[in-house]
Amino acid sequence: MGTDRRRDGHGRVLGLFALLGCGVVLLSACGSMPVTGDVKAVDASQPGDSQVQVYAVAPRDNATPNEVVDGFLESMTSDDSDFRTTRKYLTREAASTWKPSAFTTVLTKAPNRSDRPFRDSDPGITEITYTLTGEKVATVDAQSAYQPLAPTDYNQSLHLVKENGPEGKEWRIDLVPDGLLLGQSDFKRLYRSVDKYYFAAGRTSEQSTLVADPVYLRSRTDPVTGMDTVTQAVRSLLAGPTSWLRPVVDSRFPAGTALKKGVTSLAPDDRNVLKVPLNKKADGVGQRSCRMMASQVLYTLRDLTSARVEQVELQRSDGSPLCVLGTDQAEEFAPDGSSSGPDSQYFVDAKGRVERIPGSTKGSGTPEMVSGPLGDGPVRMGAVGVARDEQRAAAVSRDKAALYVSSIVSDGELPAAAVISKAQNPNNRLSVPSWDGRGDLWVADRDPGNPRLLRLTGGAGKPQEVTVPSLDGGRIEALRMSADGVRIALLVTQDDHNTLKIGRIERRGPEAEQKVSVVELRQAAPQLTDVTAMSWSGRSRLVVVGKEQGGVQQVRYVQADGSTAASGVLPGVNQVSSVAAADDEQLPLMAATSSDGIVKLSPGDNWQTVVKEGSSLVYPG
Repeated sequence: MGTDRRRDGHGRVLGLFALLGCGVVLLSACGSMPVTGDVKAVDASQPGDSQVQVYAVAPRDNATPNEVVDGFLESMTSDDSDFRTTRKYLTREAASTWKPSAFTTVLTKAPNRSDRPFRDSDPGITEITYTLTGEKVATVDAQSAYQPLAPTDYNQSLHLVKENGPEGKEWRIDLVPDGLLLGQSDFKRLYRSVDKYYFAAGRTSEQSTLVADPVYLRSRTDPVTGMDTVTQAVRSLLAGPTSWLRPVVDSRFPAGTALKKGVTSLAPDDRNVLKVPLNKKADGVGQRSCRMMASQVLYTLRDLTSARVEQVELQRSDGSPLCVLGTDQAEEFAPDGSSSGPDSQYFVDAKGRVERIPGSTKGSGTPEMVSGPLGDGPVRMGAVGVARDEQRAAAVSRDKAALYVSSIVSDGELPAAAVISKAQNPNNRLSVPSWDGRGDLWVADRDPGNPRLLRLTGGAGKPQEVTVPSLDGGRIEALRMSADGVRIALLVTQDDHNTLKIGRIERRGPEAEQKVSVVELRQAAPQLTDVTAMSWSGRSRLVVVGKEQGGVQQVRYVQADGSTAASGVLPGVNQVSSVAAADDEQLPLMAATSSDGIVKLSPGDNWQTVVKEGSSLVYPG
């Protein structure tokens, strides 16, 4: 069967073919199909099935420069083992030095190339340069860490020369940038997000809690290492945390620990036990440390549906068992600090009282006023944040001038305000407070004359100012703490726009004199020009309310690394002022709206009204 070829809008010859019903795609600048059956042409940059297997085909004899460039770009979207076929488009020297795994550049669409009219009859041309262009939206570095970017112009060159081959001189690429160049749809087809887990630094073994570190790994076999996704995930875990998270987490694996040489495939047995052979670096590890190591593996693999791991057995270099840990035993290291996590919702009613929707009702129960002065006290409240143990809460007065901390399970007098803002305009006063997994309370004072991010250790005592050196003149409008206590989500106003940023929380010095700072802020939703509300929704995902340029308000999920979550945009709900989500994905997403009151969205359902009047809806945290 002959090759069916067509041109795209830029005059490039497309040779990407899907074998219908076979889950196979063949990439070729010019070639033939070695099978029979129906064939249809598809664009390499169109959304593809992640289960489609893609193969690259080497350049034909006497391929033109256009065909060489197109074939090279298309073959990068394949599952070519060690990119051996892809390298055939390069000169021998370039093929030996090109490093495809150095990083990946993600464009909105497949790259465009400048058209170069060429005639074989012109023997005077011995070299030629092509310009590749596009709109760059992200990069993935050598550690597999994703970095979103505000859309920027991409411009790079490929240089071709004639090289002696078996059939005479052939056009080949001799100057090529390291790394892969992919359109978004190809990137989503080839890669998947995986959360690695490490322990929050500076805590005792008994207080240890796991922190998610998202990376992007190949959805099937990695072309360079030959490893399946499960093995890639374990290998990446053993290599250590990504650079951004490394200063605030620890791995219990001894430095230099790696998979035993030659291991390229890990799979659980028929009892769902995964055996992980390690090198000699881990041979002498004690049982407590080994169990913590095994918990890192279990949580890293829990979302890989192909794995279904119920138990991990770490093995010494001689194959003997080092330790064994099951999923139930790993609960003591749960990333949310508890085996179940808080599941009640809290809000402020129309009379300024804090109320609770019992967790056992999944958002459908009758709200009840909390005990203590925040429920029926002398001050009307406007916003609330509840500690993760659900024993205390912090509430901001309706005029946003004062922050009060009190028990919500026992009666008592309203204590003196823990924080007071001196701003004249109520909108420049205190933000909604938030509690981290360590029991500390955080709030922002938005006073233009003295903007501050404040932390109350244990939710009590004198507020400590937290430095945010990378704020660059922006102002913190809202904040939410992660359950692990090492990351903070901030809504930052700058140039009349609210953007969502994630910061790393670094602590220096002994607990009594600890200096705390939020560093290396990074964009978490660069596709949204205005973000109005957000909440953590799981260990490395957030739910965000915002608008794209010129668009309407939408509620969507984003990953903490700034990539778009697979669940994407949620069903429409109007005029959302706040949103709340829990670590447990079976619990409903809640939202406070100006039109329908407090509404909830349960898995597989539509939005439903829970309370007609209420605001500042939160889960504990």
